[in-house]
Amino acid sequence: MNISSINGLDGTPNAAIYSASKSGVVSLTKSAALEYTKSNIRINAICPGAVHTPMLEQVFNITGVTPSQYESKIPMNRIGDPNDIAHSVTWLCSDEASYITGHIMVIDGGVSAG
Repeated sequence: MNISSINGLDGTPNAAIYSASKSGVVSLTKSAALEYTKSNIRINAICPGAVHTPMLEQVFNITGVTPSQYESKIPMNRIGDPNDIAHSVTWLCSDEASYITGHIMVIDGGVSAG
């Protein structure tokens, strides 16, 4: 299981290095999935959006944006909880997802749907 970011899908202004590195994770995931599927190894990645983490708190402190301002841009009107990500990872690693490899799962409260 690899961890990327929705910023790795489209890029983000003022975060070029971060976005580029996360884009690399997406590409690595797809290539590795094809490479290792014959060995019955599944490789997937998740691309979280905003999640309550110390990194997001730093963004709020640096930019002055408030959590409620950030939430207003998320269709589900909330910032993700780390458990939202953990449950998705658990499922992708389970036998219930045994036919999934090379998948890039976006977990962003609907941001990328718009």
